[in-house]
Amino acid sequence: MIVVFGSLGVDLVTNVSHIPSPGETVLCEGYFIVPGGKGANQAVASARAGSKTRFIGSCGNDGFAGLATSIMREAGIDLAGLASVAKPTAVALITVDPKAENAIVVASGANQSTTVAQLEAAGVGAGDIVVLQREIPDKASYGAVAYAKAQGARTILNVAPAGPVPVETLKLLDVLIVNENEALVVAKAAGIATEDPQEAVRRINAEHGCAAIVTLGPEGAVGWVDGVRRAVPALDIKPIDTTAAGDSFTGAFAAALDQGFGFTMAMARGAAGGSLACTKPGAQPSVPMKAEIDEALKGFSA
Repeated sequence: MIVVFGSLGVDLVTNVSHIPSPGETVLCEGYFIVPGGKGANQAVASARAGSKTRFIGSCGNDGFAGLATSIMREAGIDLAGLASVAKPTAVALITVDPKAENAIVVASGANQSTTVAQLEAAGVGAGDIVVLQREIPDKASYGAVAYAKAQGARTILNVAPAGPVPVETLKLLDVLIVNENEALVVAKAAGIATEDPQEAVRRINAEHGCAAIVTLGPEGAVGWVDGVRRAVPALDIKPIDTTAAGDSFTGAFAAALDQGFGFTMAMARGAAGGSLACTKPGAQPSVPMKAEIDEALKGFSA
């Protein structure tokens, strides 16, 4: 089973002519609201990629709570570990430009109330993969890594948004997933001096033992595991909106490991999931189904 411990919320998305500079106002025709939050996105990606999935986190007792969980419910995700708290459900304010690039502000709200005690109450075991991000307090995420490893579960940390990861957490992780900027932030905090994201993940793997993957957008992804380099391509697509591409990679990758795929094929399935997510607007609505990933990877061999 995949156990996603992390954030959820709603995304308010606008399509703009360009992402505004400080002090600038940009007008657009309208907006739409969809479920989001990195943890929830990854849970939907895992479930749609074919793995039984449980989500553990926090939402508010407000009008956004039902929308925030709606697609997770449709995907059959176990929400028994979802807490309702006094803070408001998180909201992300997202602007998307014609090149499909985005800028995001997250009002965390209830996500900041999530604690490792929620994961401990739900329990995990040796057959589980625990997936984490950085939209809940670091104390909860890094405590969850230690708890999950003590129970024999595998752990995957997607360091999004970027931030330092304690060395003791890196040494406990099974897999670290970062984009190019996040790779350099994590490396610097771990005492690794490099300006090359691929070198950063190589050294993280070499010095701290966890497998490390850097996603490279249209160039695919490169990972290091047990000192061996793995590389997979992205799909050749025309991007519409890159929101949730990284989350789709993480969820599809985790689901592939859960289903017994090898590391390189799991990376390929993650890259396909991330690519396909870029072809539709919005976060969770853009996450692909297992059949779409299967079709995209016909003929691919790891």
